[in-house]
Amino acid sequence: MTKPIDIRNPRTGKYDYVIIPPPPKLLVQLCNRLRRAQKAWEQLGLEGRIAALQQWKQAILAGRDKLTEALVADTGRLSISILEIDSFLSNIDRWCQLAPELLAETEKQTAVPFIQLQQTAVPYPLVGVISPWNLPLLLSTIDVIPALLAGCAVVVKPSEIAPRFMTPLLNAINTVPPLREIFTFVEGAGQTGAHLIENVDLVCFTGSVTTGRKVAEAAARRFIPAFLELGGKDAAIILASADLELATSALLWGSVVNTGQSCLSIERIYVAESIFKQFVEQLVTKAERLQLAYPKLESGEIGPIIAERQAAIISDHLLEAIEQGAVVHCGGKVENTGGGWWCRPTVLTQVNHNMKIMTEETFGPIMPVMAFSKVEEAIHLANDTIYGLSAAVFAGDEAEALAVAQYIDAGAICINDAGLTALIYEGEKNSFKYSGLGGSRMGTAALMRFIRKKALLIKTNSARDPWWFDG
Repeated sequence: MTKPIDIRNPRTGKYDYVIIPPPPKLLVQLCNRLRRAQKAWEQLGLEGRIAALQQWKQAILAGRDKLTEALVADTGRLSISILEIDSFLSNIDRWCQLAPELLAETEKQTAVPFIQLQQTAVPYPLVGVISPWNLPLLLSTIDVIPALLAGCAVVVKPSEIAPRFMTPLLNAINTVPPLREIFTFVEGAGQTGAHLIENVDLVCFTGSVTTGRKVAEAAARRFIPAFLELGGKDAAIILASADLELATSALLWGSVVNTGQSCLSIERIYVAESIFKQFVEQLVTKAERLQLAYPKLESGEIGPIIAERQAAIISDHLLEAIEQGAVVHCGGKVENTGGGWWCRPTVLTQVNHNMKIMTEETFGPIMPVMAFSKVEEAIHLANDTIYGLSAAVFAGDEAEALAVAQYIDAGAICINDAGLTALIYEGEKNSFKYSGLGGSRMGTAALMRFIRKKALLIKTNSARDPWWFDG
């Protein structure tokens, strides 16, 4: 018998919601049912699958207010919740437009005069998605949509920290008969996720390096693919030629959007010595204009810290940095307001790589800024990390910025901008170092992760092949 899990409201600190994880035996039965139904979903054909996803989209639009309400309760913020829903809906359309060309059967090719080659593909029967709490809707569905179009059945286990959005999504799924047979969400925490990996044919995971390693090891034991997007400590390099007005605005957004609770957040900023003072002054001035989204959702731009355990990590990183000599220019602490945990945009200087705030993932609206004297030093500092998710480079000349970007060990690098992978999904990228494993979830390659290719080698004559044995 599994125990119910009480869920905390990030704005009030109250435990006002309950989820009940499925018993392991019931989860096994669910996965088996989805896998059995997958063949009919595959045989429905791409046109039928596109029609089902579009029907799901219309059902979501009809109940959008309830989805928004649930997502706001999960995360405590409004504007990013609206953006999440918009991005999710636009992803459905985008993949429905791309899939026909990507999944088209190839023409037969002649390998040798009497052997033809035809490429085909089959979907993995059941895909398991384990998603995080920081962007609960977007990151629980970003892998789902291409997997469904590829012909897979899918089961999603979102984070137990932000699970409320599941109900309106499930209600919409249940209005689409072919979809509800092969796609669902399950409630639960880490134990449910571990059981899920034991019962699927492919797993997509977004979360911490620590948990990601466990997911990868469990998948490897079963010889199933694991696609992991893990932590980041994204760096920005601001060269002396950079437009400071542009750079400070872009980096403020890229560092504190969603209260810094994003793996693509800029968490370290390296600035050329000649412009360091001016850069910090402009960044602080802009950061101080942002307000907490309290007491009302519309009161400001900065929402609460969603996960209580993350509030403790942010506070620990700040306190350690300050104890070691970091200078706080604005913000600088985690505060309890109305029962929720909040942190105002924080700019720090006098920081170094002996501090956790420069080396470990903070996941908050924190902008530690260091000066550098030579570009080579900046590149070295940017690469002095176990992570390699994304980064940014700012310079007055695009070619100058690109020359630096070539030496940064990260999968996506913004030039004279920041955080663009939150908005632009077309660019294929791989995670470097400990930031992940497996193929790109961006670009057209994302869909191809969910199919296994077959080569059909067809003999076209009745003669003996020249390499056969005599006799």
